[in-house]
Amino acid sequence: MTLIVDSYDDAIRFFVDVLQFELAEDSPSLTNDGQPKRWVVVRPPGEKTGILLAQARGAEQTRAVGEQFAGRVGMFLRVSDFDSVHAKLIEHGIEFVSEPRNESYGRVAVFVDPWGNRWDLLG
Repeated sequence: MTLIVDSYDDAIRFFVDVLQFELAEDSPSLTNDGQPKRWVVVRPPGEKTGILLAQARGAEQTRAVGEQFAGRVGMFLRVSDFDSVHAKLIEHGIEFVSEPRNESYGRVAVFVDPWGNRWDLLG
């Protein structure tokens, strides 16, 4: 999956420092038209599947930053210690748009990443 962001470095800081993901790869690369870019992949610790972070280029991609899921929850972060992670995200200034609640599938609260994408924090 690809997530369009406005800055590679800001996105790396959020995923690595706040969400505690691994920086799986950060390599120089080229766009299809030969422009320089970076191939940046982050993933939860110990997992094989990751998120490709793509820095927006041009007006169309810039408009998509934070709007990839049209205001819906588009990402899901399942954690083993919901309360600890919830508290840590709040300490980092992450905005929650719903209070934690219990559902049949677990504890859940919706938060917004620095670009405006909505995530479910699931425990």
